[in-house]
Amino acid sequence: MLDYGSGNLRSAERALAAAGADVTVTDDLAAAADADGLVVPGVGAFAACMAGIEALGAGSVIVRRVEAGRPVLGICVGMQVLFEHGDEHGVVTKGLGLLPGGVSRLSAARLPHMGWNTVRPPVDSVLFAGLPAESRFYFIHSYAAGGVAELTAAGAAVTAAHHGTEFVAAVERGPLAAVQFHPEKSAEPGAALLRNWLATLPADG
Repeated sequence: MLDYGSGNLRSAERALAAAGADVTVTDDLAAAADADGLVVPGVGAFAACMAGIEALGAGSVIVRRVEAGRPVLGICVGMQVLFEHGDEHGVVTKGLGLLPGGVSRLSAARLPHMGWNTVRPPVDSVLFAGLPAESRFYFIHSYAAGGVAELTAAGAAVTAAHHGTEFVAAVERGPLAAVQFHPEKSAEPGAALLRNWLATLPADG
């Protein structure tokens, strides 16, 4: 798990360990590059998370992993920074550009979107394989990617959710997977999703 200064990582670390992972929380770029799977967490503002990633020099590590077909999982703002840009309060911040489109404020009467919500995964989803159709996950965010059609056209398996408007709840494309919700706060459905992701990692360690 990449530690670039974005909040408390311990709950996600514990959830991954409970799902069967041998977890190392690290700011060492060589360790992040060599890991079987890299988790990119994130809480707070898009710009602040990108600043932390850039200060550590981790952006190129994340990009090179994906280009080399090595698994990466983004969580919450760690998902958002994978897109081309984030627009917060009219200020546009460049993202890592691994996914097309951008992140902007949700169009909803009540923000943040906080609490449990159902999602609509595609039939070919690996992350949601075996989960009940009405599984609920825990969200806390005011910004999200909205380009479901754009991502699908780019060959991604896109899971949508709705809060005021449709937004991207999860995306899977090749070695890259990302979720807007917090699997570590999502009880058994979140644990099952983490187990599904861990099952995609190299078996030889």
